[in-house]
Amino acid sequence: MVTTVLLAVFVAVVLAAVVYRHFLPLLRNPDAPRGSFGWPLVGETIGFLRPHASNTTGDFLHSHITRYGAVFKSHLFGAPTVVSCDEELNHFVLQNEERLFQCSYPGPIRGILGGSSLLVVTGERHRRIRGMALAFVASTGLRPAYLADVDRAARAVVASWRGRCAAAFCDEAKQFAFGAIVEQVVGLSPEAPLIRRLLEHYSTFMKGLVSLPLNIPGTPYARAVEARRKISLTLEEIMDERWKGDDGSFRKSAFIDGLIANSELSHDDKVTFVLDSLLAGYETTSVLLSMLVYFVGQSPQCLEQLKVEHESIRSSKATDEFLTAEEYRKMEYTQRVINETLRCGNIVKFVHRKALKDVRYKEYVIPAGWKVLPILGSVHLDPALYKNPQEFDPCRWEGLDQTSSGKKFAPFGGGLRLCPGSELGKVEAAFFLHHLVLQYSWRLDGEDVPMAHPYVEFNKGLPIEIWCHQQSDTAPWFVGQL
Repeated sequence: MVTTVLLAVFVAVVLAAVVYRHFLPLLRNPDAPRGSFGWPLVGETIGFLRPHASNTTGDFLHSHITRYGAVFKSHLFGAPTVVSCDEELNHFVLQNEERLFQCSYPGPIRGILGGSSLLVVTGERHRRIRGMALAFVASTGLRPAYLADVDRAARAVVASWRGRCAAAFCDEAKQFAFGAIVEQVVGLSPEAPLIRRLLEHYSTFMKGLVSLPLNIPGTPYARAVEARRKISLTLEEIMDERWKGDDGSFRKSAFIDGLIANSELSHDDKVTFVLDSLLAGYETTSVLLSMLVYFVGQSPQCLEQLKVEHESIRSSKATDEFLTAEEYRKMEYTQRVINETLRCGNIVKFVHRKALKDVRYKEYVIPAGWKVLPILGSVHLDPALYKNPQEFDPCRWEGLDQTSSGKKFAPFGGGLRLCPGSELGKVEAAFFLHHLVLQYSWRLDGEDVPMAHPYVEFNKGLPIEIWCHQQSDTAPWFVGQL
């Protein structure tokens, strides 16, 4: 009897301590924005992460904005949090990186990505690794060799559709994006055995990246940790073979050679940097392409305007010529379509930051140590900023600044952490669209929408019906140029 009473008292004390610790920040910070903390331990994280169509804000944000306004407090990812759906505050947070705010991703994400990932490092180490990323972009840029590689990869994927009437487009987009990035980063063909092994582990890694952080054998998170280890081993093998000398399977790659020779970065830094590059170049580009096909596939007028623009560009070129930087700059309507897709689709829904000190902004205070989540997607869908924000309308960008960083439009983040390779992703998407719209028309095969998990995914793989504009038995014009 005494043991039972003591156990009950112990449990009651523990529960009281948990509840007290959960709600204590509310008592200590009366000037924080309005909001709610949800239940102890889990807070409101489950509701926040509940999947929803990526071209909507989702039920959680909609209900909280309606009740508390565009800036509110919550308890997410195990910490008191200020959630911002306000364009001005989002811009303020992103532009004050390392002064008032600092990158602060949850521990489980750091556990998968690695402590050297550009996404999670801070301070001087972030500046050094970001410098490597900028060097990679500078070495790639709009160089003819890079553009020819992208053009060739796009032609190969589209040419492979000959004789088909359907495709799971997400797989096609991943094939193209992975082929483009691995050649630039590691100098290997996508068909190389080492690269095939790398790709086998990559999808497992991505599925666990934002799963529940239960490192128990068999869970998506545990499988992702193991996949990360295998990816690292494969990348180490690739880099070691590169270091020993070219055996003929590698193409010349000033970037990978420069990375290996860099004495300022540890071996783990180098491996993690290659993984970051694949994550950015592969996942982001493939999702962008899938959303382009999704939105354009529902807009015959948009598809027709794309065809007119790209027919004009192709009419001035010989059939064996690759696209150039000058022709990319002529794709003005294509740029509007890409920007509108980024606005509607919201590849990056939000970013993680932490207040380094008490920050007074307008009528409220963001307490030191609290997490801050700028919700980039909510700004893109704000009816006060965009007329009919749920409508896909590339013409809204006509005459406007096409850059992808600003208060109203920040699909790739901003400030010191603006994605270094964002323009490369847009180039690859534009080149793929060029060959796609010139050779094929398509329509969606059934209902499948981009879902925010918070990463964006088409649950069914975006099945589409396709038909070639050339109805003869001859191959598309570019097949012989692969």
